[in-house]
Amino acid sequence: MNKDYLFTSESVSEGHPDKVCDIISDSVVDDYLAQENPENSRVAMETLVTTNKVVMAGEVRGPDAYTCNYEDLARKAVKEIGYEQDGFHWKKFDFDCTGVHSQSADIAMGVDASGNKDQGAGDQGIMFGYACNETSSLMPAPIYYSHKILEQMAIERKAGSTPGIQPDSKSQVTLQYKDNKPYKCTKIVVSTQHDEYLDQQGVSEIIIPIIKNIMPDEWMSGDTEILINPTGKFVIGGPDGDTGLTGRKIIVDTYGGAAPHGGGAFSGKDPTKVDRSAAYIARYISKNIVASGVADKCTLQLAYAIGVSDPLSIYIDTHGTSKISDDELIKKIESNIDLTPRGIRDHLNLHKPIYKKSAAYGHFGREPEDDGSFSWEKIDISNKF
Repeated sequence: MNKDYLFTSESVSEGHPDKVCDIISDSVVDDYLAQENPENSRVAMETLVTTNKVVMAGEVRGPDAYTCNYEDLARKAVKEIGYEQDGFHWKKFDFDCTGVHSQSADIAMGVDASGNKDQGAGDQGIMFGYACNETSSLMPAPIYYSHKILEQMAIERKAGSTPGIQPDSKSQVTLQYKDNKPYKCTKIVVSTQHDEYLDQQGVSEIIIPIIKNIMPDEWMSGDTEILINPTGKFVIGGPDGDTGLTGRKIIVDTYGGAAPHGGGAFSGKDPTKVDRSAAYIARYISKNIVASGVADKCTLQLAYAIGVSDPLSIYIDTHGTSKISDDELIKKIESNIDLTPRGIRDHLNLHKPIYKKSAAYGHFGREPEDDGSFSWEKIDISNKF
């Protein structure tokens, strides 16, 4: 196994077209979960954005008397992101939600609890969780810092301290590893949409100080190459420059390529969908294992079948860093955590309107909040391992 290498991860901002779609879709999830008896709500929502147009389609189920105002949710989300451009404006875009309809009765029959039947998984699939001790959040360092750069850019843009910088941006961080530990930053790339009057030098003067404030000083040196808008100009951006779709940034959403991904997206799905909830519990378990000091790294896979409550399989890999066997860790997981869809949702308290804020800057590596957001980031069962 190569212990000395370069590794790169990327992030995209909340104004990236795909992230605009994720945020709109998760706004709908939150809206349904804010209604009475949220455990009965079902949402599988897809969004498409392009030049001054938002299209929504999907399957939903909520309270009988409830009618969701999809257009209002979409316009509010786009306004919060900050789009007031000729090619994409929160007030002016055309809106279409004719593709939204009720959930299939066949799916409901297989998924819903009834009589002595427990609630099954909303679909088949494999989900991965991962944690490592490279950062205080127990996330891989390249994706962690890629997110942090863009998140800080958004904070400063909304505060008005980066005039001329627009919402659409991307980042990329390359770190050099020695003996499997990051110790040096070799390259950072940031591309951000900007107003016409700003040239590449002007954008660099705004963005480079943000980068230097985010990155650890000991990793930065005169050899670190920082590339800002390497094409030289990025005026036409956002949905006006590129069509966006829900669920196209699954590696950005998770571990930046440092761990496997089962293929399922998160945004737009209520927590009965194991694509989302099982990925969250897998991260939670992996994080608590690493936090316990038992292992330096942990990859966990869970597999489910539609309509079946218990996972079909549990796989764990601690990459040769564990003080106990992987088989023993699986036994501890099975004896301490209910991995049925209902058990996951109850353990992490997922039937809350907490998902919109997870749609940008990563679903993992965030701080748990008082409203229940990012409950899967808590370190509260590390003593079980």
